[in-house]
Amino acid sequence: MSDRIDRNGLQVAPELLSFLETEALPGTGVEPEAFWSALSELAHGRAARNAELLGIRESLQKQIDDWHLKRRNQPHDHAAYRGFLEEIGYLLPEGEAFEIETENTDPEIALVPGPQLVVPITNARYALNAANARWGSLYDGLYGTDAMGTPPPPGGYDRGRGARVVARARVFLDEAFPIEGGSHADARRYHIHKGALLVDDMPLASPEKFIGFRGHPKAPEAVLLRNNGLHVELVFDRTHPIGSRDQCGLADVRLESAVSAIMDCEDSVACVDAEDKAQAYRNWLGLMKGDLSETFEKGGESVTRALSPDLVYTAPDGEGEVRVKGRALMLVRNVGHLMTNPAILLKDGSEIYEGLMDAMITTMIALHDLKKTEGPRNSVCGSVYVVKPKMHGPEEVAFTDAIFSEVEMALGLPANTVKIGIMDEERRTSVNLKECIRAAKSRVAFINTGFLDRTGDEIHTSMEAGPFSRKDFIKRKAWIGGYENRNVDIGLECGLSGKAQIGKGMWAMPDKMAAMLEAKIEHPKAGANCAWVPSPTAATLHALHYHRVDVMAVQERLRKGGRRAHVDTLLDIPLATFQAWTDAEITREVENNAQGILGYVVRWIDQGVGCSKVPDINDVGLMEDRATCRISAQHIANWLHHGVISEDETRAILERMAKVVDGQNEGDPAYRPMAPDFDGIAFQAASELVFEGRAQPSGYTEPVLHRRRLELKAAS
Repeated sequence: MSDRIDRNGLQVAPELLSFLETEALPGTGVEPEAFWSALSELAHGRAARNAELLGIRESLQKQIDDWHLKRRNQPHDHAAYRGFLEEIGYLLPEGEAFEIETENTDPEIALVPGPQLVVPITNARYALNAANARWGSLYDGLYGTDAMGTPPPPGGYDRGRGARVVARARVFLDEAFPIEGGSHADARRYHIHKGALLVDDMPLASPEKFIGFRGHPKAPEAVLLRNNGLHVELVFDRTHPIGSRDQCGLADVRLESAVSAIMDCEDSVACVDAEDKAQAYRNWLGLMKGDLSETFEKGGESVTRALSPDLVYTAPDGEGEVRVKGRALMLVRNVGHLMTNPAILLKDGSEIYEGLMDAMITTMIALHDLKKTEGPRNSVCGSVYVVKPKMHGPEEVAFTDAIFSEVEMALGLPANTVKIGIMDEERRTSVNLKECIRAAKSRVAFINTGFLDRTGDEIHTSMEAGPFSRKDFIKRKAWIGGYENRNVDIGLECGLSGKAQIGKGMWAMPDKMAAMLEAKIEHPKAGANCAWVPSPTAATLHALHYHRVDVMAVQERLRKGGRRAHVDTLLDIPLATFQAWTDAEITREVENNAQGILGYVVRWIDQGVGCSKVPDINDVGLMEDRATCRISAQHIANWLHHGVISEDETRAILERMAKVVDGQNEGDPAYRPMAPDFDGIAFQAASELVFEGRAQPSGYTEPVLHRRRLELKAAS
């Protein structure tokens, strides 16, 4: 404590204070004294209400637990259950119709459907990759993945595979940009004549899809097209290894891919103290200033990565200029209302609520973008986009709205400069979604479904109701379809179309791109104008779906059709109806959960890696973060609580799976094996998440992970 520095009653860790006063504040126009005074007022003034809201969560949960306990071994009475939830204020009455009043949202939020990336802000290289994933090579995406059915062969370039990639890309061009009386597969020449793009002297069927070009109109270096709001660039180069063998010199087809990207301070990072938070904020600062760079070794060479510039083209008439963004629109995900952080202590010695700290600091850093007078901007409309996760119901959304009103006043920003994203990932938010949106109707710019956290909260909320189905069967229950549809339906009813994003969750298998292309088209078909993908390559491939589906037209059709999934569907608890499991099925389910938990937690605790690709029990690499860990831990905790499996059996499975995880990580020199002693902090943390899962607030993993990571850092 002695090395902390007092700033207006806040005891600030020196590494965070130094970063804020020497790096972040200069250039914002905000004086340090004014900043610290405002942060102190926010942190001290809002702490009691923050704690009160968390207390309401606990009170409601206890009442729900008691209701189920009193009815143990009785048939579930849905009508009585709904009436009870209304009586205790969990399920609120729905108010009159309204539409959001959000203004000044960027085109990427309001008008351009497309893929969205979520990336740990603590990793500068990943953050830059995500920002630059606005554009991606379709050729690379098809060649380097299993998107066409098989993974790429080992060794050098395979000409046969390359030819199939080129043919597949031509099929896409014919679908999105058909030629009047011809095909891109037969094209020998692209050129511009009197403001029109001609392909072998034939025009596009929709000439307005031609947006611009680079180079000479008779032999352009690049042609810019647009379909359903998304751009496509045709790159011509007869000196290129691909272009030299192509009859029209087409060297690549580049797609506008990750239209937006969430820079994540929450689920995908491990930020437990001032050192970690300073790193997260420093990378956000570099992105907002535009000067973030990272140098690393790749293929034996030193590579420096920086933010991509905008793309500039000549207008079709040859006179004007067309400028297209080279980077994804960046949102920042703050942490939720639950956690505190020792980076700053309050007057009474307690830790600051991390969500309050994030709100003030990430918004202050965004001033660097808002104050730019030249060069590339993140928001051309002068807005800041903050995704706020893990809110439970309208009161907590209203609290977030009030926090950002105070932050705006403190930083001299116009009201509602900060736009918020409501993560529909907690049950009390799902069943009250319309009222949640109403609580921040002047700043909502994003809602989305998060099936992973939503499932974890579903299990924890109904822990006492009985044993849950196996995880794969939970996905097949009626509640999930109602949840996904209702989110879109209410978003459209509340006027989000044309003003805000309605999003869908993550594709969790980064190596399964053929399966993604088969399945994830359902998201734009459902009316979602963005959906999460696990990599820049996945963003490029998922962009194909937004060319095939006109999401804005889908939203208009749904809005007029008046579809509305009913809240009763969301209240159907996905319990195991028959529980006719064999011992082998039970063991395999718990093994799969345990392997995911251990594979994720061991890297989180020992290496501070907040998001990992962890092979499941079938050796399929799955993206694991705190949301997936929450499901797995709560699922085992539920089965333990209801006697589906014993503590001794579970402990034996954890130890057996720890050996498997050790084997999967044996090539990592920084890895610390958990076996044979099973006494390391990481293994203890994983065990605690399982055996004490029922006691964790809302089933969250953060309290255990943060405490154990701090324990390891102190021991190191």
